[in-house]
Amino acid sequence: MHSAPIIPILVWAIALSSILLILLRPRGTPEAYWACGGALVLVVTGLISVRQAAAAVYEGVDVYLFLTGMMVLAEIARMEHLFDWAAGVAAGHARHSPRRLFTLIYLVGTVVTALLSNDATAVVLTPAVLAVMRRIRTGPKPYLLACALIANAASFVFPISNPANLVVFDRRMPPLIPWLHIFLLPSIASIAVTFLALRWCCRAQLRDPLEGELRETPLTTEGKMALAGLLLAALALMLSSAIGIPLGAPTCAAALLVLVAVATRNRSLAPRVAKDVSWSVLPLVAGLFVIVEALKNRGLLQAGLAGLQALANAPAVIAKGASAFAVALLSNGMNNLPVGLMSGAAIQQAGESGLISHALLIGVDLGPNLTVTGSLATILWLIALRRENVEITAWEFFKVGAVAMPLALAASLLLLLN
Repeated sequence: MHSAPIIPILVWAIALSSILLILLRPRGTPEAYWACGGALVLVVTGLISVRQAAAAVYEGVDVYLFLTGMMVLAEIARMEHLFDWAAGVAAGHARHSPRRLFTLIYLVGTVVTALLSNDATAVVLTPAVLAVMRRIRTGPKPYLLACALIANAASFVFPISNPANLVVFDRRMPPLIPWLHIFLLPSIASIAVTFLALRWCCRAQLRDPLEGELRETPLTTEGKMALAGLLLAALALMLSSAIGIPLGAPTCAAALLVLVAVATRNRSLAPRVAKDVSWSVLPLVAGLFVIVEALKNRGLLQAGLAGLQALANAPAVIAKGASAFAVALLSNGMNNLPVGLMSGAAIQQAGESGLISHALLIGVDLGPNLTVTGSLATILWLIALRRENVEITAWEFFKVGAVAMPLALAASLLLLLN
């Protein structure tokens, strides 16, 4: 048996060690191993009961369904070369202007993030953009950085744009129309300011004219079917959000319908999707749910509630600024998914549903643009680059993020009115 004073120390040590190992991935070990390992250690040592751990895992069912649906949709799009087509269309309309191509790639990333989530932009659009950059023989870094930063900057346009949105709000997710009323103007500010900051930081690299072949990649019949299916799925999810239905089941159902429809012409699609989807994301999230539940039981929730209570009595400008920047910085230290889980728990316990909770969501979504460890999407973006033998260092990312993230977050908060 553990003595009472040492229990919180042990819980925090195991939790922080697990999160650090998730971020560092020693010897390339998948992140899910460290999350599930940390959760298992907490259960085996009795620092969290089996019943509490099981309840924490069950609490994430809607998130698992949402992630499954989005990963399947993104994988269908990748296999039917929708992202290659979109990047090729951007290159074909650039007319040898690097600034125009940069703007078009950024716009494509905005649409993909808004409709298919930030993970799709980071993981699937990035290799397609890199392929186009190699074909036209130009330095890829500004365009690749655009994929990473827009994946977070546009991740609160819609509720479906970031899995962290489900984690923060859970069953208290605002329906679509109230969501747009709250977050549309802050999203526009986030997207616009991030674009201007990134373009300014990369201005020297965007001066050289483009060379090589600038052409559009043709879209096959299966690709057109996949595109139509994705648009219908996005519409169905918008309708689900508009009437306040939890998004997990509709997202999963829409993905399966698109998969069946496209597989009628491409029989090899379903097995390939089943093989290539990153299923390890699901146990990773489940493990984090358990870790955060243990932290909640050992003082984290009380600390969060105290912070929310203090902010509730502060002027609106200070309240939303302090809450958003606090979780933004914390997200870069321990990743925004566990921070989102912690923030959501504190919001739910405090019954907070106004300005502070909305500022917290923006901080959790946009804050990770500061460092490469801030969000799962950015970590996956970095891994995708390494697979293609392209290196963008943490320092290179930080030099851009240190300019773009604070400015975009401040601009978004200025337009957050309720």
